[in-house]
Amino acid sequence: MARTSTPSLFTADLIVPAIGDAFRKLDPRQLVRNPVMFVTAVVAVLVTVLLFIGSDGLAFGFKLQLVIWLWLTVLFGTFAEAIAEGRGKAQAASLRATKAELTARRVKGDDIENVAASALRVGDIVVVTMGELIPSDGEVVAGVASVNEAAITGESAPVIREAGGDRSAVTAGTRVVSDEIRVRVSVNPGEGFLDRMIALVEGAERQKTPNEIALTILLVGLTIIFLIAVATIPGFASYAGGSIPVTILAALLITLIPTTIAALLSAIGIAGMDRLVRFNVLAKSGRAVEAAGDIDVLLLDKTGTITIGDRQASEFRTVGGTRPEELAEAALLASLADETPEGRSIVVLAREKFNIAMTALPAGAEVIAFTAQTRISGVRTGGSLIQKGAVDSVLAATPEASGSAASTELRRITDEIGRAGGTPLAVVKDGRLLGAIFLKDIVKAGIRERFGELRAMGIRTVMITGDNPLTAAAIAAEAGVDDFLAQATPEDKLALIRKEQEGGRLVAMCGDGTNDAPALAQADVGVAMNTGTQAAREAGNMVDLDSDPTKLIEIVGLGKQLLMTRGALTTFSVANDVAKYFAIIPAMFIVLYPGLGVLNVMGLATPESAILSAIIFNALIIPLLVPLALKGVTYRPMGAGALLSRNLAVYGLGGLVAPFIGIKLIDLAVNGLGLV
Repeated sequence: MARTSTPSLFTADLIVPAIGDAFRKLDPRQLVRNPVMFVTAVVAVLVTVLLFIGSDGLAFGFKLQLVIWLWLTVLFGTFAEAIAEGRGKAQAASLRATKAELTARRVKGDDIENVAASALRVGDIVVVTMGELIPSDGEVVAGVASVNEAAITGESAPVIREAGGDRSAVTAGTRVVSDEIRVRVSVNPGEGFLDRMIALVEGAERQKTPNEIALTILLVGLTIIFLIAVATIPGFASYAGGSIPVTILAALLITLIPTTIAALLSAIGIAGMDRLVRFNVLAKSGRAVEAAGDIDVLLLDKTGTITIGDRQASEFRTVGGTRPEELAEAALLASLADETPEGRSIVVLAREKFNIAMTALPAGAEVIAFTAQTRISGVRTGGSLIQKGAVDSVLAATPEASGSAASTELRRITDEIGRAGGTPLAVVKDGRLLGAIFLKDIVKAGIRERFGELRAMGIRTVMITGDNPLTAAAIAAEAGVDDFLAQATPEDKLALIRKEQEGGRLVAMCGDGTNDAPALAQADVGVAMNTGTQAAREAGNMVDLDSDPTKLIEIVGLGKQLLMTRGALTTFSVANDVAKYFAIIPAMFIVLYPGLGVLNVMGLATPESAILSAIIFNALIIPLLVPLALKGVTYRPMGAGALLSRNLAVYGLGGLVAPFIGIKLIDLAVNGLGLV
């Protein structure tokens, strides 16, 4: 699969536009959306004004350096957001180019008219033939065609889209590569899948998530508290018989307030959504990504998710003294014309196990096709009739075998196959029961280990299947899921989700059909397959462009990585601020209270160099953390307690140690270069 590669963080294509965007984001109307950085900008303006007016006894060069580094603090914050947005702009430009090409042939009565795609409205019918781009999101209402969705998914292999069923949804910008289809438009201009994807990858219309809003409120609260605290300092200084210049108070405020995490918070959120897009998953909101990181229960469909989707013949079981070779040969003859995966697997098993060389049906053979009514297929050849199919159907079609010892033995065998998680197919020749074919659901390689990873995350997995309870239990045990729901109907899925949610748990599930829509809408994280129906895609809050149900496991990991990154950098920022206090507060008050000199644990040279070093470190730490904010903290499955201990050890302790080392080194450089 050709996926969009993640560009390097330090290419000119990203850095140069981001620098320009960083300056544009200094617009107060944009800056006010980040209250902490807005306060930093206001302080920078104040110190800039004080640079040219008034006399506070501070050297001009010292104040000029403070002004420069305060503005750089603001610019580094806007730069972090700009470079996070910039990573998606190239992809957005490509999508816009695709969108700009779109025209449509709209059905109007008995005629067809050419119109711009932007003129289409919900309910319009358009005709799309080979080589044309589909002009709008919609549902195929007539015809069947191969569609190349590489422009959206990165997948080069065409997929089938047809009227009816669960593969009728089509997306604007994808190309029909064979035949002709008629599409009913399902969205108005500006509301389509392509429009959502453009807004997402650009980050321009990203809404803050509940956790992000809560953290922003906390940061604003801390800023207000420190603002009040700094405002009271002149009174204490006056009481001690001295004064502290406003410029120094301004510098103190900026080192006290949580500028580091405030500057990176938006970039973390944008980058988290960007990682999801590059993984070919479209999230309709940041809330869904966060919820994925917090889910407790994961519902997975059996077929195509836990199993490979097609049952495989694994064994021939005989009855009534039939030789295994005779059963295998009859099963092969009945399956040579069967093009289903199950039929082909029967032929392969017969050839491999019994060296049957037959590759084609004898001349004059009559094939009996499978139908939903009979549930039997077979072949009539050489005066013999060989049939295979569902056990009940075969017994009903063979009344002479009913009640015989062979039929009793067949029932026993089929019960054993069912308990083992398989599906039995009975084989009969000229009214004589030969035995059964054991069709086995093949559990995907490595799926048991992946469920083990989820269990380590604290997530309970539930398999949903239409199989009977015996079969479901056997497959669930082999796959390693925690629970299963057998003979599930759409109502059963919805009821299970509601039950889990009433217990205070967050639930994720995936689906692709119209009958999955209610459950997808109810789930906290509903992942719809891109190959599914429009109803399913609208009901889910994520769409998997690759239509790979197992990707739910990776989505959970990406959600947890987003939450971990935000938590880790918040921990680092808070610890970082605590360490900065030891640098600047003793330096500010040592003249008024000489006893505070014992707190100068860093051994900083002078009060001026201590203040300047803290401000420089406060600014530089932001761009240094940008790569981590964009890449994300590496997630490893572990319990909440172990995760908390790891974060405190790595980012808490690291946040305390880094400023002591950094500020001391900057202090040495500042004094060595004679900057103060």
